[in-house]
Amino acid sequence: MEISAVDKPLLSRVLPPVLLLECVLGMLGNGGALWIFCFYVKPWKSSTVFLFNLALADFLLIVILPFRAAYYLRELDWAHGDGFCRVSLFMLAMNRGGSIFFLTAVAVDRYVRVAHPHHPANSAPVSRSVCVAAAVWLLTISLAARLLAVPGQAQNSTLCESFAAAGSGWYHAVYLLEFALPLAVLLFCSARVIAELRQRGLGNNARIRRALWCLAAVMATFVVCFIPSNVTLLLIWVQTLRGVEGKPGSLGTVFFITVSLTYLNSVLDPLVYYFSSPAFKARLSSVARARPWRKEPAVTDGDGTRDSKI
Repeated sequence: MEISAVDKPLLSRVLPPVLLLECVLGMLGNGGALWIFCFYVKPWKSSTVFLFNLALADFLLIVILPFRAAYYLRELDWAHGDGFCRVSLFMLAMNRGGSIFFLTAVAVDRYVRVAHPHHPANSAPVSRSVCVAAAVWLLTISLAARLLAVPGQAQNSTLCESFAAAGSGWYHAVYLLEFALPLAVLLFCSARVIAELRQRGLGNNARIRRALWCLAAVMATFVVCFIPSNVTLLLIWVQTLRGVEGKPGSLGTVFFITVSLTYLNSVLDPLVYYFSSPAFKARLSSVARARPWRKEPAVTDGDGTRDSKI
């Protein structure tokens, strides 16, 4: 991608406040979620494991956003050296991949519980979900690890961009595939749950409704956060193949803005926690009523297990 075609003054005005707002809201939402999952959701289920790791991935992103905001404020001038540039790009990629994969895991978990209520996976111990989460982290780190080995800054350059680094074509492919494949899985899960609802006439079933809301929240996150940047990247590829020269304010600038939307998932993911976990929802409601200390009875989550609201 030709960075010189980017409208840097526009990005310096638009992106810093957006990133800082995402940082503050993401810190509040995911910090509170980690607190609730660690101290108030008992016992954990498979979905809790995936939601906790999703919140953890989002929280790791928040550490980097202030540095990216400063970078854009300086009109794409990275002032913290190549080493930290590599680390920051790695953490950004790891958050994106981790968020997508754990959102997909949550959707698959809901699908299996609704469409296949007697499947052995529904009665598997939580330790198996922990192993799945560890495998997801290993995959995410493996896909992003190359950014630690490749200089994020070209020689005599102040840029810090994974899409401008040497061998960035590989990263472009990873960027698209780690979105397209989970999206296909999500569409399949959503279609099957809706079909199950129609076939069995379970529109008033609380478990089915919660699964639908959960899938809707996951889909909304995909649509708002991840689709714009992937579509723009595909258009840039088409433009490059046709030999069309980029101009300031064109697709390059749009791509940078849409990439900043991917960080918005750290703000929207608490909606997934809210619709996926009755215990999380109950605790959040208790905090909203300014009674976080109040102990409340356990609540059945509708899939045969029990969560504690306290």
